[in-house]
Amino acid sequence: MHSQVQRVITATLGVGLLAAALWVGATGYLTVPTAEAQTANVDTPATITVIGEGKVTVTPDIARVTIGVETVKNSVQEASAENKVAVEAVLAALRDQGIADEDIQTTGFNVYADRYGPEGPLADSDVRYRVSNNVTVVIRDLDNVGEVLDAAVEAGANNIYGVEFALEDPSQAEPEARSIAVADAQAKADELAGLMGVSKGGVLSVSEVVGGGGGYYSNNFAQQAKGMGGGGGAPITPGQIDLIMQLQVVYAIE
Repeated sequence: MHSQVQRVITATLGVGLLAAALWVGATGYLTVPTAEAQTANVDTPATITVIGEGKVTVTPDIARVTIGVETVKNSVQEASAENKVAVEAVLAALRDQGIADEDIQTTGFNVYADRYGPEGPLADSDVRYRVSNNVTVVIRDLDNVGEVLDAAVEAGANNIYGVEFALEDPSQAEPEARSIAVADAQAKADELAGLMGVSKGGVLSVSEVVGGGGGYYSNNFAQQAKGMGGGGGAPITPGQIDLIMQLQVVYAIE
């Protein structure tokens, strides 16, 4: 008799839960989790996730700069021909400054029409065509950066983009930066655990936040060159840069 009552109550509850689930699902306010979802929630551990950052100050050994030539003419043919002559002159000037061919790479070539002016669309006879060609150059003699840029400008370059100082091989400095990043992650996780009143457990996962060359640099850009095209070289100094490594670390909560 007792087991029969139990079966009746269980059946009644099952029907009631099914009806409630159907009603709530139709309204969109609540969903009843499935048994699988409930099991997944139980198995998912509570965690603390932090980003640890490690920074080391180093002396750069290379500089990268993008040098461009832009020409504007009434026809694509004219703009392209003039651009080609100017770019060839710039490349010759770079080689004269000791830049090797393998340190010169074309990184942008664009052709487009200026079809709009201040007053709106232009007549076909007024359309102007722009051709731009950019090369990225690696400069290994950091004492010669200003002279290289001046030579490029004098040869016809009319676009110079920020000078970036870097390490050609950052692998020697990265381990120290990672070690600092690990310590930083541990300190942050301990602080968060204390604030939340829980205990930090073991490490569940570690992943590196990868930037250029395995890390990324701050203070990348040299001071703005002054007197470009004037003799004596633009006053650009490499100084020092910060190599920064970041690690995402996930800790268990005990």
